[in-house]
Amino acid sequence: MQDQRRVVIDYVSPSVNCGEFYIKRIVNEIVKVDAHIMADGHDVLGASILFKHEKDRAWRETRMTLISNDEWQASFTVEKQGFYTYKVQSWVDYALNWRYGLIRKINDGQHVASELLEGAEYINAILNKVSGDDKVYLEHLHKLFKSTNDYGEAITEACTERLYNIFYANPIKLLDNTSKEFQVYVDRKRARFSTWYEFFPRSASETPGVHGTFKDCERLLPRVKSMGFDVLYLPPIHPIGEVNRKGKNNTVEAKEGDVGSTWGVGSQYGGHKDIHPQLGTLDDFKALVQRAKEQDIEIAMDYALQAAPDHPWVKSHPEWFKWRPDGTVQYAENPPKKYQDILPIYWESEDYKNLWNECLDILMHWIDCGINVFRVDNPHTKPFYFWNWIITQVKAKHPDVIFLAEAFTAPKVMQQLAKQGYTQSYTYFTWRENKHELIEYVEELTKSELKEYMQPNFWPNTPDINPYHLQGANESKHIQRYALAATLSSSIGIYGPVFEYMLSNSLLGKEEYLNSEKFQITHYDWNIKNKLITIISKINYIRHNNAALQQTNNIKFCHINNDNLIAFYKWNDDRTSQMFIIISLDAQNSQQGTVQVPLHDIGVHHGHNLEMHDLITDSRYNWNSEWCYVELHPTMPFHIFNINK
Repeated sequence: MQDQRRVVIDYVSPSVNCGEFYIKRIVNEIVKVDAHIMADGHDVLGASILFKHEKDRAWRETRMTLISNDEWQASFTVEKQGFYTYKVQSWVDYALNWRYGLIRKINDGQHVASELLEGAEYINAILNKVSGDDKVYLEHLHKLFKSTNDYGEAITEACTERLYNIFYANPIKLLDNTSKEFQVYVDRKRARFSTWYEFFPRSASETPGVHGTFKDCERLLPRVKSMGFDVLYLPPIHPIGEVNRKGKNNTVEAKEGDVGSTWGVGSQYGGHKDIHPQLGTLDDFKALVQRAKEQDIEIAMDYALQAAPDHPWVKSHPEWFKWRPDGTVQYAENPPKKYQDILPIYWESEDYKNLWNECLDILMHWIDCGINVFRVDNPHTKPFYFWNWIITQVKAKHPDVIFLAEAFTAPKVMQQLAKQGYTQSYTYFTWRENKHELIEYVEELTKSELKEYMQPNFWPNTPDINPYHLQGANESKHIQRYALAATLSSSIGIYGPVFEYMLSNSLLGKEEYLNSEKFQITHYDWNIKNKLITIISKINYIRHNNAALQQTNNIKFCHINNDNLIAFYKWNDDRTSQMFIIISLDAQNSQQGTVQVPLHDIGVHHGHNLEMHDLITDSRYNWNSEWCYVELHPTMPFHIFNINK
């Protein structure tokens, strides 16, 4: 038999899969909670959000407000890392319901002496919950409502805001109802706002033909810092397999001197806990991590759970791999692609518990070396529940650790990885080029349920992806793509020297780089400075100094009467930082248009003068109309305006 609760709580949001997975926030962000709350009849209801951090003993409470149509809303701020639990509580507020009915009767001219006696009972029920002047006041009203000589004063006092506020602050939660509990995981700021730079350590040498080292990487740290990057991502630094090693341009047979793919992990020199001997020692690596931290740069490691044919695991744990009937081992395939230099892990192994623990131990080993950021290679080819387990284990001991999913795969698979615990994810931005595609994709990321649990990381290119629109592209196209990534998303990255030097030669008909650095050492003149590098550095500086660009979800696309121009407004939660961005999608020609300024969102009226400060050129424009003219040239195909009201 059901109990006597009258209040129904429905559609609590935000939640993911009705609370099966947690939502995500950053320290000091707001969780805005909505719920449909109703009861039979017309009684006055009360509702609250109850929330607490995992280390708190007591629930904290914030009252909800009825917006319309039985939809209630309130918010709370998450102040520290870790899990918070929240739930919605609601009740029939009999005291306020009494006051509401009393006022209507008084306004109708009815005599309410009996109702005042009921009011005295409600006051008596909360006398022990108040103190000071409020207690004195309620004691006075208690006598007054029971008196037959002060009727006029009694009905006046019964209608006061002071009595309403006291009843509101001290509700009698008789037969209250409570929703199920939901969770939010709170991460550090870099989980939401990060600027990644990728290069291969073996290509860091100043001398052509010489294998780079961690010491060479140290030399490049000031350059990475000066460009405004705060995460330096290094592809795998482990020993590279010698059996079935790939040659240049992914040829099947390696020639003498070919260095192989860094993702073919493992050789006679060790496996996932070891370092390629030509890069240096473990102490050299730890020194690099420390030097980077001193410049506020975090080293991100590649976590690639696969093995070369000569990885030590193949002999010590053959059960972790799949063997064919003829005795050969199954190498990696993604038909028609073949990866003869890589053996995939056999996740259905009966020895999976030892396998999982070893994978966890790898992470813990590198965390002990000072690593708190991991880019995970092909996570969509490993079991979802494995990721849930391993990320949960790591975060329980090391809450600062960030996991970036390199999963260019089906949308729901990418979403599932985020639900299972991944902090960030690569995205389809790399292929979104025209205005409609960009708006549609960003709207999906920021206006749907995805905003609650999936932090996108926008990369214009990667070592695996040389997108067709960058092949042979001019400087303006590269500027445009970086400006788009850096202003649409708060987490971004580039495959560094290849992008900034605009090295986009490709294998014919493929989104692959010709002479790909994945299979060979490349020499760069790291001292080159060009316009693209200058603009990247300036954009990164702007991102680090304007809170509106340090989040992704607060974005509004604005109408502009030219499909070659895209315009959007961004802001932080308290609107102390407001930005207006316009970017040309035409890398060849000048483009003009009239843009609609979101005056209402900015908080001004038509005719109010706005100073639009272009933070790239330092130019300032005075706009005082809802519709304003803009023109962009390929030499500088974007505006990043700071809005000064």
